[in-house]
Amino acid sequence: MKRKEGYLLRKIGMSYMIVPIKDGLIQIEGMLTLNETGAFLWEQLKEEKTKKELLEAILSEYDVDKEIASTDIQEFLEKAKRSNILSE
Repeated sequence: MKRKEGYLLRKIGMSYMIVPIKDGLIQIEGMLTLNETGAFLWEQLKEEKTKKELLEAILSEYDVDKEIASTDIQEFLEKAKRSNILSE
């Protein structure tokens, strides 16, 4: 899977926002809020990645239990799929 084109990641305070861009303009509808881990995963998806590759990246970046990381990735992917921001 890979992220779709036409979105920007912006840090606002302690949160991150994925902001859709259409015809060079920010679209308020469709914005998605992420935490630091979600932003990390979004950046990883610049290139095609499998869930296993995302897990390996999280484990190398953060001091986190493998099961917790796997659950976090699954939640991120489900949220991203509902928001239609990933290509499969």
